[in-house]
Amino acid sequence: MGTLFEEMCIGSLRARNRLVRAATYEGLATDDGHLTPELTAVCEELAAGGAGTVILGYAYVTPDEQPNPRMLGIYDDSFVPEYRKLVKRLHSYDARVVSQIVYGGSATKLDPPSARILGPSAVPNPKTGIVPVEASRGDIRLLVESFAAAARRARDAGFDGVELHAAHGYLLSQFLNPQLNRRTDEYGGPVENRARIVVEALAAIRREAGAEYPVLVKLNSSDGVEGGLTEDDSLEAAQLLVEAGVSAIEVSGPWRACRARDFDGEPFFAAYAQRLARAVPVPVILTGGNRRVDAMERLVDEGIAGFGLCRPLICEPDLPKRWAADPQAVPRCVSCNGCSATPGHRCVLR
Repeated sequence: MGTLFEEMCIGSLRARNRLVRAATYEGLATDDGHLTPELTAVCEELAAGGAGTVILGYAYVTPDEQPNPRMLGIYDDSFVPEYRKLVKRLHSYDARVVSQIVYGGSATKLDPPSARILGPSAVPNPKTGIVPVEASRGDIRLLVESFAAAARRARDAGFDGVELHAAHGYLLSQFLNPQLNRRTDEYGGPVENRARIVVEALAAIRREAGAEYPVLVKLNSSDGVEGGLTEDDSLEAAQLLVEAGVSAIEVSGPWRACRARDFDGEPFFAAYAQRLARAVPVPVILTGGNRRVDAMERLVDEGIAGFGLCRPLICEPDLPKRWAADPQAVPRCVSCNGCSATPGHRCVLR
């Protein structure tokens, strides 16, 4: 086994390998975000399949705003006991477990949407058409504290770390996007201002969950659209997060464009991830298009610490074990995105 199956360290999080189950929305929780036996079984299958780290599908942090139906929640202390049981079960497979936390904003698929949806500005979302309420400074303070309280619950439940979701067009990503952030106050304009809410959320998490608790941030390499977040913007935002004490950065991007393609090439966002790894002193996790062991191991030599997998593990939860036994193994996943249209986001090939 090569460098892909070396230990990956993010502060106190010490994973048995560099393979990370990137957070994936299943839609299998209860209507109010609690665990179900079906969702618990999916998580256990992933941990048993050999991924060193499992990042749970995003959990919403305020009870009055839910981005997607039957997604996980972490908005009050009632979640702590059930998550503690889940984490203990996944730890029994020697997997590390991270909770991803999110506020969706105008990027919602809930029908009907939540009653009051906040955003950086009252600008229609280009995908949903929803016009959010421009968040006041008071709203921003409450959001920041909601993220911090959610992280404290994750710590109390025994999660090995927490990930702040600032990618894929959700609220924190919207603040970073100048198309959707038209503010003229300290939360709009230059990157330093547009990233301010993310930096403040990270600082609040540090105060609430502790200076040593592993805190990851998921960040778009770019928004992939004219007028959106650029790669240079993203690099600047990442450096601000490092100054604020982030433990690791997961690199993603405009994933909806990542359909079936030639996987003999680089993972989708590899070039940016390499730039980022050279620019920041914290571990970088690259998510999107990771299909070949030799390509990932070459990127380890380029400074990439971990590799996020989403659709391949929907198709084959035990793919990490298969790669450990045979580094030449070809994943069954063809990135058709058929899983996104199935109940529970199941692979159409299984």
